[in-house]
Amino acid sequence: MATIQIQNTDAIQHAAREFIAFMGGNTVFAFKGKMGAGKTTFIKAICEEMGVTDVINSPTFAIINEYRSDTTAELIYHFDFYRINSIREAYNIGIDDYFESGALCFIEWPEKIEELLPEDAVFVTIEEQEDGSRLVTL
Repeated sequence: MATIQIQNTDAIQHAAREFIAFMGGNTVFAFKGKMGAGKTTFIKAICEEMGVTDVINSPTFAIINEYRSDTTAELIYHFDFYRINSIREAYNIGIDDYFESGALCFIEWPEKIEELLPEDAVFVTIEEQEDGSRLVTL
């Protein structure tokens, strides 16, 4: 288990670089945290550090956003399952195909589809601390 402390938004890019160093060969990352904990903001920072120059925002209404790194051409899928009401909805978007694609998958609200996650999915928890900083645990 690894932990990364994010003191403030100025330090988020450094934290994203630390996270990338911990990723290894894993491709599916399940981000857990309360509403407003900073899941989308942290995923955005990770994508930026990986060379994505597209607009990166929450896929709350689209369910999935696709990004490509301009430096490595790596494909990244960003999911937000907050609005998913059933496992069937996840199946309908072809979730298994995404997970098996080998592309990076960053998932917000994974608890909505936890039974569909691959066994090697890495769970990432983001918790707001009393001082306003964030603690990222993976």
